[in-house]
Amino acid sequence: MVQLRLFFIFILVIVSSVVSAQVSSVTLSGIIKNKADKLAIQYVNVVVKSDKDGAFIAGTMTNDEGRFTIPKIKPGNYQLNISFTGFEDKKQSLFVGSLSEFLDIPTIELGERSIALEGLTVTAQAGHVSNKLDKKIYSVADNISQTGGSVLQTMQNLPGITVQDGKVQLRGNDKVTVLIDGKQTALTGFGNQSGLDNIPSSAIDKIEIINNPSSKYDANGNAGIINIIMKKSNQNGFNGKVGFSSGLGSLWIRKENLPTIRPQYTLTPKINPSVSLNYRKDKVNIFIQADNLYTQTLNKNEFVTRKYEDGTIINSQLKRNRNTNFLTTKAGIDWHIDEQNNLTISGMYGSEKIIDRGDQPFFNADISTRLRLWQFLEDELKTTAMATTSYQHKFKDAGHLLNVGFNYTFHREDEKYFYDNYLPSSKGTDSFKLLSDEQVYDVNVDYIKPLKYGRIETGIKVRNRNIPTNMGFKPGANSVLDMNAGGWANYKELIPAVYGNYVFENERWEAELGLRLEYVKIQYDVNPNHNTYKSDGYNYTQPFPNVRLAYKLNDNNKLSAFYNRRVDRPNEVDIRIFPKYDDAEIIKVGNPGLRPQFTNSVELGYKNTWSNGYFYAAMYHRFADGTITRISSIVPDSKLIYAVFQNAGKSFNTGIETILNQKVSSIYSFNINGNLYRNQINAFTVENLYPEPNTFSADRQAALSGNLKFNNMFRLARGWDGQITAIYLAPDIIPQGKIQSRFSIDAGLKKSVQKGKGELFFNATDLLNTMVIKRKIDGIGFNYTSHDYYETQVLRLGYNYKF
Repeated sequence: MVQLRLFFIFILVIVSSVVSAQVSSVTLSGIIKNKADKLAIQYVNVVVKSDKDGAFIAGTMTNDEGRFTIPKIKPGNYQLNISFTGFEDKKQSLFVGSLSEFLDIPTIELGERSIALEGLTVTAQAGHVSNKLDKKIYSVADNISQTGGSVLQTMQNLPGITVQDGKVQLRGNDKVTVLIDGKQTALTGFGNQSGLDNIPSSAIDKIEIINNPSSKYDANGNAGIINIIMKKSNQNGFNGKVGFSSGLGSLWIRKENLPTIRPQYTLTPKINPSVSLNYRKDKVNIFIQADNLYTQTLNKNEFVTRKYEDGTIINSQLKRNRNTNFLTTKAGIDWHIDEQNNLTISGMYGSEKIIDRGDQPFFNADISTRLRLWQFLEDELKTTAMATTSYQHKFKDAGHLLNVGFNYTFHREDEKYFYDNYLPSSKGTDSFKLLSDEQVYDVNVDYIKPLKYGRIETGIKVRNRNIPTNMGFKPGANSVLDMNAGGWANYKELIPAVYGNYVFENERWEAELGLRLEYVKIQYDVNPNHNTYKSDGYNYTQPFPNVRLAYKLNDNNKLSAFYNRRVDRPNEVDIRIFPKYDDAEIIKVGNPGLRPQFTNSVELGYKNTWSNGYFYAAMYHRFADGTITRISSIVPDSKLIYAVFQNAGKSFNTGIETILNQKVSSIYSFNINGNLYRNQINAFTVENLYPEPNTFSADRQAALSGNLKFNNMFRLARGWDGQITAIYLAPDIIPQGKIQSRFSIDAGLKKSVQKGKGELFFNATDLLNTMVIKRKIDGIGFNYTSHDYYETQVLRLGYNYKF
């Protein structure tokens, strides 16, 4: 076992890679004055030349205010030449860095005599790897093996990301904040990840992974941030893209149903039409993006064996056939008022319709007697509407910006559940309805000022969020629902925040220092007739610093160190007082007494680049206090298991991530991403209040885990491109238990047609149908094992056309 671990570590250290996005050029600007009278000088020639051979790179003249702007300067060493009749010519070396898109050069004064100018530093981002080592950006179009699926399916192939129970994890941690176009929205959840499996990837342009966010981002999400960037064109005239894909999943039955229940879904269809249109003329740009994803899915097919200390054994199967239709539309207008002012007004609408038909039979140990059959129909409609206004003022010096934004989000969750409960001697029919309306108002002001050696950023943000929720029960004969656990609840959240960030860079050193100060007030008002929970809330004012230091060993090698402090606040669904009956005998309940989880993170990073590849490595350590997790327990004289959110105390996540990307030839390239980490949860004791008080204690848990992803890209003849991705996920700890290893292979092909305007693609996810989720949970007085054979294998065929 030790040799195997050492071999695994060796493989991870020598292979892995990531393509991290960055801007490819910098805009240089400044002002030139007469040293004698301090007046601006018009029509001064400003030229950038190559430092190696003196070749001309770019040039301009100062305007009537003495200002100049030179865009699109790539990283490297240059000379800045300044000349004007009556004044002495000036020559100065230029260094192009990698942190800022803009540089405001201090005032340059010209006189009749020679003046030694200080060295000028120009900063930029170049190539495909973020020199800051804090951000990785991936084009969705490059992920051939997942084209035509959902955003969640696309993410599972990206380096550093794993998917478990419908949630994305960064480096084995699911406390991830998901943004759309840099903003939290109800489409993906404020503080959680709802909806990712239903947002079509056809609507998405790029996905950013930010492991070490700066202070300008909200402080929640200790594992990091995933920013989903939607498609938007900005070309002149009328242009756009249309596409259509279809597919089939659940091609065969992997495990037969337990007796007496309805059939599993097989040959499930997937249909995804999409359209993106854009029209730009003069100062106005109008855009619209619409996507519809219809799927039938074997959403869950979990076989569970529960064992109790009195010897009772119960075998069950939870099968869920799901129909989903998700429509998302985004439209807006960009108005370039003048050279210094821009206004964007946009709106987004999403409608997600879900129909679940589920069966859950319960049998004795040898499956000879059916103890119970629970059948349900869930009819759910989620509606999201968002309106955004963004105003930007550009000061006269390039990169000097003031951004003001307002964002309003409305999200309605309308769920209806209908249950049939078959017992050996009776049948009961129950139903309930849940209605939740979420309204969020966000206002932000951001200011950016380029400096000679970097920039400063500062801003404020205020969020006001309100979520009234109501659950009503309609009991039938022999009802098994908790009728006293319904009623109303109202979640209120107020978060004003202020931040400041300073970025510095010279030829060898980089620094980024930031501080975010947040005040948070949460109030959760609960129906006073609820049988367990009462109104609760909390407030705090906390600082959230971030620090990044980097040293450039040379042009191709860099070392970085990071520190930040972040928080994960309980989301409204985490504290929701209503029991959730999607599993009849393992019941999930929120906890209004849940409190925030604060996390400190440190990381050391190293990057090496060469002409045809990259190597990236990072060692990281996170330590959290107040760890949020679900705790499963039973109450006396009951076989029901209640899973309630709790603060479990201290936890630790320590690991190493390595990435190797290599272009082997014009035909073949690959990247390998490895992540080896150790998760630990210290011993803790908590009290579950629902459905009646009971105490749970757990010993310290620790496990060494990791994952390995091997991406192979092929550029073949006649416009063909291919991709094969292999993913291995090692065993890992979960609350009160362990999840076993998982493995899958995805593959895809695409072909460019119609002189590059059209594209055909075909892909297969989980080609060998090997992805099965296996868990073991140990509680006080019980344990259970589960195997989930849900749908993972899908074949897709599609076509896209650009015009």
